[in-house]
Amino acid sequence: MAETQKTKNRLAAEKSPYLLQHQNNPVDWFPWGEEAFKAAKEQNKPVFLSIGYSTCYWCHVMEQDSFEREDVAAVLNKHFISIKVDREERPDIDQIYMDAVMALTGHGGWPMSVFLTPDKKPFYGGTFFWRAQFIQILEQIAAHWSGGTNNIDLAAEKLTEALQTKTPEGIGSIREELLSKAFKQFRSSYDASYGGFGPAPKFPRPESVELLLRIYRRSGNDAARTMAVETLRAMAYGGIYDHVGGGFSRYSTDAKWLVPHFEKMLYDNALLVSAYLDAYTAVGEETFAHVARETLDYVLEQMTDTQGGFYSAEDAGEVGQEGAFYVWSYAELEAALSKSELSALQHLFITPKEGNFEHGKIVLSRKHSFSWAEKSEPEAAAALTKLKAIRSKRPRPHLDDKILTSWNALMIRAMAKGYKVLGEDKYLKAAQAAASFLRDNLQNNNKLLRRFRGGSAKYDAYLEDYAYLISALLELYEADFNPAWLNWAKKLQVRQDELFWDVKDGGYYYTDTDNTDVLIRKKDFNDGAIPSGNSIAAMNLLRMHDIFFDKLYRDRAEKTLETLSPFVERVPYAYAAALQAFDYYFDNSKEIVVVADDTGEEAKAFLKQLRGTYLPNAVVALNEDSASADFPALLSGKTLLGGKTTFFICENHTCKAPTNSSAEALKLVAEFRHLEL
Repeated sequence: MAETQKTKNRLAAEKSPYLLQHQNNPVDWFPWGEEAFKAAKEQNKPVFLSIGYSTCYWCHVMEQDSFEREDVAAVLNKHFISIKVDREERPDIDQIYMDAVMALTGHGGWPMSVFLTPDKKPFYGGTFFWRAQFIQILEQIAAHWSGGTNNIDLAAEKLTEALQTKTPEGIGSIREELLSKAFKQFRSSYDASYGGFGPAPKFPRPESVELLLRIYRRSGNDAARTMAVETLRAMAYGGIYDHVGGGFSRYSTDAKWLVPHFEKMLYDNALLVSAYLDAYTAVGEETFAHVARETLDYVLEQMTDTQGGFYSAEDAGEVGQEGAFYVWSYAELEAALSKSELSALQHLFITPKEGNFEHGKIVLSRKHSFSWAEKSEPEAAAALTKLKAIRSKRPRPHLDDKILTSWNALMIRAMAKGYKVLGEDKYLKAAQAAASFLRDNLQNNNKLLRRFRGGSAKYDAYLEDYAYLISALLELYEADFNPAWLNWAKKLQVRQDELFWDVKDGGYYYTDTDNTDVLIRKKDFNDGAIPSGNSIAAMNLLRMHDIFFDKLYRDRAEKTLETLSPFVERVPYAYAAALQAFDYYFDNSKEIVVVADDTGEEAKAFLKQLRGTYLPNAVVALNEDSASADFPALLSGKTLLGGKTTFFICENHTCKAPTNSSAEALKLVAEFRHLEL
């Protein structure tokens, strides 16, 4: 953002890219903390809380329109204590005040603008305000405050009380019928013309696709398969996917998936890679493998730190130039490519001369009538390589290079799965490097930390950080079979239980027992852009039960699902990650153990075949060293048969006769029973 004064404000001492974007504002910003609220109490001023993130387009607009202006700063500095929060660093603060804004206005978004009493209680709020309206609101609130705060205090108390009682009381029953109910809701909202669910703007919803694949596996229902597959195809062929550089944008502004909001988020790409890989193993469509590979390669190329961690996001572009890095005029395509290359590009992609975006520019989207493999043909490949090289010379959008534990965990899981399914070592190495980075840099005093940037880590981690990382470590173990990942997962689960478990009602709180600087300690059950920590925790516990044979894991998973159930009952298809855990809970457990001989060749051949099979509810373990003390209980008592590689194929912890034949073992896997809807 443009510098408006030589003296920086307090945000200059922060690490968050979002807060640093505001360090030159004339507004006397505070970061969230005791100093700000102490000042509000001592000066008897209300708090103006502004929440956003560094790749938020309308956050940039509000900064330019309001926070860089001296007249706005004068009102804020005179009458308010102003606080800036990066929602990605502090999702706990964001969740509480988003609930407040939703209660006040019926909608939410970013930038979020909330007014608080000095004891953190909200009394008024909204999202984006244009400058004239914003000044008017500030002056009105200042006048009300100076005239006596009784009415404001009463409104704040009522709203805070409503926030504290927002979640339903008690627990519900874990009903398998909710999977069928969710399927019906998906079918009623499915866009049969363009894929996806609901009207524009359209969001990817990878967890919904994952759930539909599970429903298809259970029931063989072609409608579930169609909804999942056609949605993935539509996104892969549309402009929401970056056909030149790989990776997905945040969402599509239209129903056809053509014109995206161009920012790229690490979590979207991690979750989408997982969905595409699962779809590839479920239906065998090569397009899905290509998309997953290109997306992982984009992350390795543009979103990976030299120390191993993954960056958070790339912006859509500067205000007024959104998407400029990604789009082309027809004249630019003609100038960049030979006639044969342009012809090859037009054979695959829609390139209207008049454009399909602002200012006559073109967002590339693929024609649906051609296979993905044609992209690798010499002329088309040369065209795309040239476009990528030309694009690389353009000013690249802002990179938010902070490293977040939970988002990194999602990408570790995606990279590990990418190695398993695609067989490329670079993905395993990236997953291992990122996991090692988190282990070495984002732990302190036996606790995880949330954010790393500029050489330092900060903020105690939240439930999602623990749950996602445990999930990633379970996936990483099944990629390289290093028991150290399982041991770390067990230790993290112990800490998660100690810090977040609700001993009275079950389920996990979002913040840990030591977090005292937020208004409310709440539980998050919402499967939104990222799945809730409780949904992922339930799945982790079910998987760990089948690895370690500890009944406590399944009991705690069951209790967590019971706390989720009242929410799932309301709108099942909105809780797709939770229902994936329901699917695992009601299915027969499936355990696959490989005891490898000295060569390991038979084991490798088996695993290569196995990893091309869609088995979402199976756990896999490998025993290469019978003397190791780190083995999970799943491996106990399973040894070589006749000195050769031996396979144990089990359901509900009961194994078929062990076999030395990988072909026989794969046949037994194919006979796994799936409980139908």
